[in-house]
Amino acid sequence: MQPTDINLTDDHTALVLTWPGGETCRLGAAQLRRASRAASEIRRQIDGLELNLLSELRVDAYEPVGNYALRLFFSDGHDRGIYPWPYFRELAGLAGI
Repeated sequence: MQPTDINLTDDHTALVLTWPGGETCRLGAAQLRRASRAASEIRRQIDGLELNLLSELRVDAYEPVGNYALRLFFSDGHDRGIYPWPYFRELAGLAGI
């Protein structure tokens, strides 16, 4: 299921997705950054390394990846994570909906 609308908040601290049926979820930049499935981030997690994020972390931009995901660009320079639509729903607690 693909969202019907995708927006960044005015201050770029959250991504807001609206789904068919009207459900809306707001995912914060820090939550999304920590949830990145990029290989470098998975390696960091396996190695038990802490991810230190600045309090002013933002999602600077996003771009579609085919019809199945978004690539997010963060203010700390991280831009390798691809977030498929089901993963956004999982992060928002909408996985079973």
